[in-house]
Amino acid sequence: MSDVEEDKVDIESMSKRKQRKHKYRAKLFAALAEYKDILIISVDNVGSKQMQQVRIALRGQAIVLMGKNTIIRKVFRDHENTQLQSLLPYVRGNMGFVFCNGDLREIRKTITENKVPAAARPGLLAPVDVFIQAGPSGLDPGQTSFFQALNIGTKITKGAIEIINQVHLIKAGERVSASAVALLGKLNMKPFFFGIQVNTIYENGSIYAADVLDFSEQDLLNKFLSGVTKLASISMAIGYPTAASLPHIVCRGIKNLLSLSLCTDYSFDEAKKYKDLLDNPELLAAAQAAAAASNAPAASDKKAEAAPPPKAESEEEEEAGGDFDLFG
Repeated sequence: MSDVEEDKVDIESMSKRKQRKHKYRAKLFAALAEYKDILIISVDNVGSKQMQQVRIALRGQAIVLMGKNTIIRKVFRDHENTQLQSLLPYVRGNMGFVFCNGDLREIRKTITENKVPAAARPGLLAPVDVFIQAGPSGLDPGQTSFFQALNIGTKITKGAIEIINQVHLIKAGERVSASAVALLGKLNMKPFFFGIQVNTIYENGSIYAADVLDFSEQDLLNKFLSGVTKLASISMAIGYPTAASLPHIVCRGIKNLLSLSLCTDYSFDEAKKYKDLLDNPELLAAAQAAAAASNAPAASDKKAEAAPPPKAESEEEEEAGGDFDLFG
């Protein structure tokens, strides 16, 4: 009997529950072998229909795999790639995986764009702030006592309740109260939008927050240059040379050599141009004039933009101004 036939017999001899676990384990191993990148997702308050829509949108680009966290942890521990064990702390709660080899930013965008409006429920952590705008509520005056219990100022206008001021009903991150749910239900409001959340990225063995995908190449370059600048400043301050501070050290050394050369008879190729300018007043004046001419257009343009247009004075105003004497 072959190994395949033996495995088939073993699977058939298992209970249905063990068969499902075995199939999921094989599917997870196959996904780990085929795809190199993983998006760790959270599916709180996400329905099966919404999950199906996301799967259809990702077809051909990625696969979505959900499962029991205990089986996932065991697969990661048994897998030959020991780097997967760094994902174990993230395997908790109502989560899953999106396996892919393509553009992580585009795939994340496809996942998070699928959102559906949802009504508030008591005890739910509010994902966003909820405000009720001032104006007509459409409710009859018999509901006034309900607004009074929530300390919401109202008035009766044309036979309906009107809210006087904007009300901050629910704050993001706080539990939704039963009274807030009742009020939103009366106003027929669905303030929340629920969808799949991408929290963490596993890319080629590295793990980082999904927010990093929002950075552009220019943002990353600016952060890198900012770090290099700070490192160079610290190196210069403590007198410890580094690769970041080396250009500044060389520049400072050249400036010191130029200063010594201009103050003494010693000269070298880089200092000769400056010594010639100091020795020849006409050449120095010509260089200064050329520099002033190159800066003049920009300065005149700024001055023209800043200065208001001159006001034309009539002859009568000029004559009146000429006859005026401050001292009588």
